[in-house]
Amino acid sequence: MRPSYVTLTLGAALAALLGAARPGRAGTLGPLQQVQQSTDKLLAILKDPQLKVPERKAERREKIFAAINERFNFADMSQRTLARHWAARTPAEREEYTKLFTELLRNTYLSKIEGYAGEQVQYKAERIEGSYARVEVLIVTTKNIEVPLEYSLKKYDDEWLVYDVAVEGVRLVNNYRTQFASMLNSMSYPKFVEKLRAKVAETEAGEAAPPVVKGNAP
Repeated sequence: MRPSYVTLTLGAALAALLGAARPGRAGTLGPLQQVQQSTDKLLAILKDPQLKVPERKAERREKIFAAINERFNFADMSQRTLARHWAARTPAEREEYTKLFTELLRNTYLSKIEGYAGEQVQYKAERIEGSYARVEVLIVTTKNIEVPLEYSLKKYDDEWLVYDVAVEGVRLVNNYRTQFASMLNSMSYPKFVEKLRAKVAETEAGEAAPPVVKGNAP
């Protein structure tokens, strides 16, 4: 396992799955095909030279994050990261937490996604079990390093939306769930939210440390 490298690759993993818009006639496509179609759309944003100029940086980021919202189910991811603590939360608390967790992911990984450097995306396999699916992908870096990825998706109407990503066996949801559970076992929920809000502010300022670590709470 290469922790720092995995963190960078997770940014590429997210980039590999985000579409600039939900694909037309998605109901006719399986999860792997939807992943592939979304990848092509996002790469168009990342490679667009007109969006790379400094004065359009904010617009470029807005387009990227709009794509994230189209392909990821942040409400589902948020619930999974809180695990058993989710049930005790009020609707207002759930909404607040989902917003904070979404902002944490956005702030942490946007720069990684923007740092796309021509990594190749190879689609290996899909496994479908009812309304759930796994899509296996291989990222090949410019240095020919191969990194296996696995996306977990759930079907909503005609679309397959992501609720977890694994890089070399390290799952994003499990990683955050472990960190947050440790925090909630030692402090009240309001204190946890206070610390999470501070972490979001830190990442927004561009001072965040890589989140893919063992035992360190954000």
